[in-house]
Amino acid sequence: MANEALTAGVAAEDTRGPLSGLLVVALEQAVAVPYCTSRLADAGARVIKVERPEGDFARRYDRYVHGESSYFVWINRGKESIALDLRDPRDAAQLHAMIARADVFIQNLAPGAAARLGFGSDALRQRHPRLITCDLSGYGEAGPLRDMKAYDLLVQAESGLVSVSGAPGEWGRIGVSVCDINAGMNALIGIQQALLQRERTGRGSGVKVSLFSTAAELMSVPLLQTVHGGEPPARVGLRHPTIAPYGAFSCADGHDIVISIQNEREWHQFCNVFMDDAGMADDPRFGTLSDRVANRGALDARVQQRFGSLAHGEAIDLLMAADTAFASVNSVSDLARHPQLHTWPMPVHGATVRVPAPPYAMDWDSGAFAPAPGVNEHGAALRAEFATEAA
Repeated sequence: MANEALTAGVAAEDTRGPLSGLLVVALEQAVAVPYCTSRLADAGARVIKVERPEGDFARRYDRYVHGESSYFVWINRGKESIALDLRDPRDAAQLHAMIARADVFIQNLAPGAAARLGFGSDALRQRHPRLITCDLSGYGEAGPLRDMKAYDLLVQAESGLVSVSGAPGEWGRIGVSVCDINAGMNALIGIQQALLQRERTGRGSGVKVSLFSTAAELMSVPLLQTVHGGEPPARVGLRHPTIAPYGAFSCADGHDIVISIQNEREWHQFCNVFMDDAGMADDPRFGTLSDRVANRGALDARVQQRFGSLAHGEAIDLLMAADTAFASVNSVSDLARHPQLHTWPMPVHGATVRVPAPPYAMDWDSGAFAPAPGVNEHGAALRAEFATEAA
């Protein structure tokens, strides 16, 4: 019986998540840091979201989800909210009291703003040696663009990401906040590494992330191609600058399918099965990858002719038989009905909405998201909890 009880206790403990017991204090707004802290909360950490008295401005990006912002619902689940005016000495003392018991303090105010308010990372770690701090900025804490505002689209443009995205013609943004999301993910990686380092050394450390450095790292391949290859990759839409056939083709019923042929084995199977033309594989214009890229126009015309003779379902059956890599070009509405979409329920103002589940499945998953907090929803309780330290 004792062993059974012990096993049951371990199992119950496991379901709490690996970061259970950690306190994260987040002076956060917009997307990047809230994305990071939502993942910490998913793993069991207690996350206290510190907002301005009027609330995080991301609350007002839209009102689509039962009156709440889609952005806010997505990346603020499972947090507690307290509204503080850090120019007020009493509210500043309240934040210091929470940080004194925190494992992690993370902020994404303008560079230097947190330090001017008395919450500089270096000073906080001197005061609390086990504290892990994370500062997320637009362009870093030095350099001529240090003080520039850095929203996601601006960084997409400044980093050159826009120049390699989309089709020729008018510039276009990537349709999701890719710089914010990846910066938040980098902050998460840094914090997790700092937590492991603290286990070894007993001391906290500082993590610094910028949106621009995040975007620059994403641009590594185009940058290396440009610096060492002599010219930047062109904007080619759904095509690939160095692989063919690779891109979108229209079926007879108007549905589009993207295909990708990565090697010679795939190319021969594609010709034999999908194109129903074994001789096409040996056409000297298409014999090698470089030949196919050089003669992309003629190649794409042949492939499009074949797709145009088939309905969407027929094309998929043949692509599956040829073991060709492909995907349908779906809309967001198609995604909402997609058989591979995995969602968890989340309460919002008395209703239940379905939100995409975490992209990693873990043993401690709860299968549901906790609600996002209202502005200052936990303010009174938090002030009472930390009253002794704040006094």
